[in-house]
Amino acid sequence: MKKNTGAFQLRKDITKQQYVVSAVMTFVLILVIWLLLCKSGKIKPIFLPHPVKVVRDIIQGAADGSLWMNIGYSVFRITMGFLISVAIGVPLGILAGSFKPLEAVISPVCEFVRYMPVPAFVPLVMVWCGIGEWAKIIIVFLGCFFQLVLMIADDTRSVPDDLLASSYTLGTRRWTTITKVLIPAAAPRMMLTLRMMIGWGWTYLTVAELVASSSGLGYSILKAERFLHTESIFSGILVIGTLGLITDRLFAFAIKRLFPWEE
Repeated sequence: MKKNTGAFQLRKDITKQQYVVSAVMTFVLILVIWLLLCKSGKIKPIFLPHPVKVVRDIIQGAADGSLWMNIGYSVFRITMGFLISVAIGVPLGILAGSFKPLEAVISPVCEFVRYMPVPAFVPLVMVWCGIGEWAKIIIVFLGCFFQLVLMIADDTRSVPDDLLASSYTLGTRRWTTITKVLIPAAAPRMMLTLRMMIGWGWTYLTVAELVASSSGLGYSILKAERFLHTESIFSGILVIGTLGLITDRLFAFAIKRLFPWEE
């Protein structure tokens, strides 16, 4: 049988340098295609602004302070909404993944609510909480919480029963097994779940700011859309993507430092 020795081998690792170069070249290729489309003149600037205009808009926003103000509001809202969902959702997920009676109470409700579109809750949240900061925070919370509970429960259930049985053999009690064995064993997967959920948080934050806000990156995109400032729409999207990438990299760095054996 002929052995596959090509560049694309199933689950074959590549060097870190190859990974970085491939990632950078992908972004460069996207930028080149963008430039060529703008230079061709076949697409009007109102639909696809020139990259230079987008960068200029970001620089101008940074210079007059509006960009930093909007980033500050958005980061505060997503941080609060995400932390509240973690503070409540992680313990509930651990309980649902550890005890079947609690799973029967918690999981069906979360399974039901998670299929409801979060934007549909925006009018209700506005009625209940007004259009202040808590409204945006609650939208982020609703977008993350129910999915988070179910995923943390799955992470908890992924811990092998043999590991728990071994701890009982060594004389641990129920809550000691949960705190000293089950949670540490599931912690790396839980961190990966949190890393995924922070991305969802940015999505729902944008939804909240598009509907009921007078500040933030989502609001700046909506305002630009009203005046057909397409370059400002693109700059807002790029800033949100950059912030999301930064938070993702921070989680990846934390996972490597906290759980080096997972590499």
